[in-house]
Amino acid sequence: MKIIDLRTMRGPSYWSVKHYKLIVMKVDLEDFANMWSDAVPGLDARIMQLFPAMSQPQGAEAKKYASKYPPLTREQIADGEPLGHLIRHVALEIQRLAGMPVYWGKSYPAREEGVEFVVFSYQEERAGRAAAEAAVQIVEALCREQEVNLQPIIDELHEIREDEFFGPSTWSIVAEAASRNIPYIQLKNTSIIQLGYGCNQKRIQATTSSKTSYFAVEIAGNKNRTKAMLHDAGVPVPRGTTVYSPVGLQDAVDELGYPIVTKPLDGNHGKGATIKIKTWNEALAGLKAAQEYSRAVIVEKYVEGDDYRLLVVNGKLIAAAKRTPAAVTGDGTRTIQELIDHVNMDPRRGVGHEKVLTQIKADQHTLDLLAGQGLALESVLPAGTTVYLKSTANLSTGGTATDVTDLVDPYNVLLAERVAGIIGLDICGIDLLTSDIAIPLNETNGAVIEVNAAPGFRMHISPTDGLPRNVAAPVLDMLFPAGSTARIPIIAISGTNGKTTTTRLIAHIVAAKGYKVGFTTTDGIYIQNKQLQKGDCTGGQSAEFVLKDPTVNYAVLETARGGMLRSGLGFHACDIAVVTNVAADHLGMRDIHTLEEMAAVKAVVPRTVQKNGWAVLNADDDLVYGMAKTLECRVAFFSMDENNPRIREHVEQGGVAAVYEEGYVTIYKNSYKLRIDRAAEFPITFGGRAGFNIENSLAAALATYLAGFEKDDIKTALRTFVPSATKTPGRMNVYRFPKFEVIVDYAHNTAGIEKFAEFLDNTTATRKIGIVSGLGDRREEDTLGFARVAGRTFDEIILRQDRDLRGKTAAELRELMTRGLRLDKADLPITYIENEMEAIDHVLATSPEGSVIVLLTENISDTIKKLEAYEQSV
Repeated sequence: MKIIDLRTMRGPSYWSVKHYKLIVMKVDLEDFANMWSDAVPGLDARIMQLFPAMSQPQGAEAKKYASKYPPLTREQIADGEPLGHLIRHVALEIQRLAGMPVYWGKSYPAREEGVEFVVFSYQEERAGRAAAEAAVQIVEALCREQEVNLQPIIDELHEIREDEFFGPSTWSIVAEAASRNIPYIQLKNTSIIQLGYGCNQKRIQATTSSKTSYFAVEIAGNKNRTKAMLHDAGVPVPRGTTVYSPVGLQDAVDELGYPIVTKPLDGNHGKGATIKIKTWNEALAGLKAAQEYSRAVIVEKYVEGDDYRLLVVNGKLIAAAKRTPAAVTGDGTRTIQELIDHVNMDPRRGVGHEKVLTQIKADQHTLDLLAGQGLALESVLPAGTTVYLKSTANLSTGGTATDVTDLVDPYNVLLAERVAGIIGLDICGIDLLTSDIAIPLNETNGAVIEVNAAPGFRMHISPTDGLPRNVAAPVLDMLFPAGSTARIPIIAISGTNGKTTTTRLIAHIVAAKGYKVGFTTTDGIYIQNKQLQKGDCTGGQSAEFVLKDPTVNYAVLETARGGMLRSGLGFHACDIAVVTNVAADHLGMRDIHTLEEMAAVKAVVPRTVQKNGWAVLNADDDLVYGMAKTLECRVAFFSMDENNPRIREHVEQGGVAAVYEEGYVTIYKNSYKLRIDRAAEFPITFGGRAGFNIENSLAAALATYLAGFEKDDIKTALRTFVPSATKTPGRMNVYRFPKFEVIVDYAHNTAGIEKFAEFLDNTTATRKIGIVSGLGDRREEDTLGFARVAGRTFDEIILRQDRDLRGKTAAELRELMTRGLRLDKADLPITYIENEMEAIDHVLATSPEGSVIVLLTENISDTIKKLEAYEQSV
């Protein structure tokens, strides 16, 4: 078995608009083609032996999903399942075993004999791709009765998860944002998360936010400065000093007396801290441990009491937890190591942040603590004797937390809120020691021992005991107060032809009202009408480029087939989707072979429209019209036929539509008609001759009307949209020279050139000359169809070649195009000039007066430069 194609979806896609993170792979089953699991003796037993939990889900979460995503049973395997189905289940199971709860997937045969599509969810992209490769290898090995060592595979996936998954604090904020329909984007190669889009975005990194003061973080990071500020404000803090050497340590001990605490000046998360030091040797060891993190070491008088963490968000106490260091309690028979192993068997404990609690590791610090008490890992503790294994109560070292939010005395609530305000942190963790949090701190001789920027949320969202607290909610309330929005309006445009022009028309209408528009097209990304990237920018990454831009308050996104099949959409939901048409183009590429399959790809965009949004569909196109049946949002139609029965029926039922009626772009709403303007008044229609641009104007006018733009604003914008090489590069760019007229366009498929032929039929010329080429990545019938229409349309053809032949040879394309061009016009004059620029030079030098030259160009920028240079010379 081998993987012949592997793709990673990062948004809504052809395979699912609800499951954004998907691995899509094609697997050649090779020796096992056309075999099902029942044809492989003993396969059921071997799979279940390797994956016993596959048929019996373990844990509450797995059982919750079992009804929705049924597990794979031994009986099913014995009765017969496609091997692609087994690969999918194995890929999901090994991710679950590595701490990534993923469940959704599907598999189905590809067109090629013995090839399967396998689609499954992932949590971390790198882990998903690794799981895909491992699953194929595992299933093949089991089919061949070979040994499978599963543990290294699980370890690798687990390591990826720990490296790349959000920490519990970040995840709690992201999950809360998602529950509020606030989109998020992880900025590339960083741990920074963008919440929201465009100018309304906010950012978080762990539990610091874009509102967090750098100045406050600096203060909190300097423990001496923090303590001095709190002391001056009347907050109880431990007595202490800063030392740099054993000599300074001795002075501190003489001044403070035992017990003491040592910790690095700039430390965090308890790193390098040693508490309750009672001897000089312990003090020296504490100094050494602290100086691994900071040359300057704080020495403080040890404060008796339990360890509490108070969390303040936006000036309000949100949660409080009592923290207990990792510990074991003896039973009189087991060693300390055996007790640790027993504690680690708790299913709530995992590696790192994998689960609610972290497993306890007996590191050197643990050995030193035990040695100080005359103990070792081999020691047997008397029954009931508790030994602490860490000097700090951090959950990341195996500690536990108990929620005490409801017990905090009002004095201590005020104290915590004052501390956060004094330091200036919007999200603040305050550590204090006290015998009882329900008693005012000044009455227990307790003290605030530390103030933390970026405090961990884990102890509050998943305490060992007590109520979990949704501490992420107040963070989102702070970042996005009531009445504010995290989103910007998104209009997405898809279809086979007309996408770019429609996108530019909509962007022009929106910008004319003063919005700061970001839009994507097949020729680049534009922010406030400035091109920031060139090339085909219609995929997910380009959409994200716009949505990440902090200056943009409106997004208009051309969304093409390629990006949706390659990685999915770059957004999860839009406000309005426009589908212009579906025609035969790119069929046979990326496993899309029929018009119906292509329509399903294009339909991904309207299927992501929010329920109160609009899908704007072409009622003249059967496949586009049919998309309405699958949508949950509101639907509006446009048509070039004022008598289209679909439009009449839709409007009679209270729907909204746009129609080309008596020369006008007209919007129908119930029994009313709203005439925008005569289509001939729009420069993009060339006096009404360019029917395809009337159609594009209908779609743009309807989309912006539904978006809330006024009729007169739409009319004015459409009248001021003048096609040109700068405004619409490669789309109906007209150059009028003294002897002839040159039109530059991008028509590259049969449907596109048929529309263009209608325009040319209404254009007067002594001779119509076309420079055309074939595309190597099209089916033979598509190339012949394109060439046939071109042959009928032009009086003379200059046949050239693209720089990228896309899989065919120049000779193959020349023969195919020549054959197609002469299907209906056997004596059509054809001149073959392979290089595009040389072909343009030839036609400019030889075309007769009064002719119209059409350049169906690949290299738009160089073509425009050549024509502009020619313009200067004549």
